[in-house]
Amino acid sequence: MRVLHTADWHLGQRFISGHERTDEHRHFLDWLVQTVREQGVEVLIVAGDVFDTGSPSNQALELYYSFLLQMQATGCRDIVVVGGNHDSPATLNAPARLLRHLRVHVVGCVPECFEDQVLVLNDAAGQPGLVVCAVPFLRDRDVRLSVPGESAEEREQRIKQGIADHYARVAEHEAVWQHKAAGVPVLATGHLYAAGVAPSDSERTIHVGNLGQVTAEHFPEIFDYVALGHIHRPQRVGGREHIRYSGSPIALSFSEVDHPKEVLVLEFVGGKLATLAALPVPGARRLVRFHGPLDEVIGRLTSYDNTGYTLPAWVDVEIRSELTQLEVADALLKVIGELDRRHLEVLNRRHFRLVKLKPLGEAADEPLTRSLHDFTEREVFEQRLDTEPAEGRPELLRTFDELLESMRG
Repeated sequence: MRVLHTADWHLGQRFISGHERTDEHRHFLDWLVQTVREQGVEVLIVAGDVFDTGSPSNQALELYYSFLLQMQATGCRDIVVVGGNHDSPATLNAPARLLRHLRVHVVGCVPECFEDQVLVLNDAAGQPGLVVCAVPFLRDRDVRLSVPGESAEEREQRIKQGIADHYARVAEHEAVWQHKAAGVPVLATGHLYAAGVAPSDSERTIHVGNLGQVTAEHFPEIFDYVALGHIHRPQRVGGREHIRYSGSPIALSFSEVDHPKEVLVLEFVGGKLATLAALPVPGARRLVRFHGPLDEVIGRLTSYDNTGYTLPAWVDVEIRSELTQLEVADALLKVIGELDRRHLEVLNRRHFRLVKLKPLGEAADEPLTRSLHDFTEREVFEQRLDTEPAEGRPELLRTFDELLESMRG
């Protein structure tokens, strides 16, 4: 049984100043269909965050459904899609009964019938070939009940135990252990934040497990592979080869410019994970950051080579200079105006002015304080917390994360 693991597509994402990612996502999905065909993939796993928002645009929906239709012409027998924290369970689940006829299994949220998370998929001979424990993003109500007056530590422990209990309950389902005993491999999904992982700026904080409480030990040993989503950098959890984040297929922020983009292809033989290979995803657009002195940045802008990419690069510029804001802006705008926008486009620019300070008769360079628009909402709130008692800050920050996630979701 050959399986492909991907996640965090974020279809419909609007980048800085509302720039669309549709062409990039279409390029990826076309490549994915071709890869599934060439690799002989029998099961496709999408581990959450299919869409960037709970109300995806018509373009994003068209990309999704067109992809599912194209997949019918490949040798892939089953597609499993679970919801992420960005996804609306209602949007994902609405066509679930219809999609089931196309062997597309959608679990947008924890279903009313708990057993519906357990899928038994047949192999080419029509016999059980893979059990998928399709666990979606676990919301607060799925893993714990609020307890009035509980402390921060008690709350963290309750969340941690709730996530562990959910996976344990799935693993103990009769269909799971019976098929496992018969030599059928078991794969589990998840959309969460695990301990020790390296996130990027584009991952919104998940308040369930946002402190990295989930560890490799929380996943029962009966799982031969755990396909995770939410973290956009491909990586293992706890050093375990079989517990993996596939990462996002395109860079979703400038903080991801150095992240590899890949999908994972697994092969199960004799009921065990036999091979695991990472396939690089070819990009249609490059995100680049040019940070440094004015002359250096201008040189990199004017000499940039976009060979190998079908779409113009998007550039984040940060200048560190003793010149005034107006002088830097004038110099940059002149250069930007002469750039060929078929090759690159500057989407974001900042200026940190360096000033000479001589407190003891010695010159020293220091940047001025950043302006407010250079901070994230969380960074602003963290600075506000500096005036609060230290013992109350962690709880206030967690509450702020929950509020922020609720507003964005």
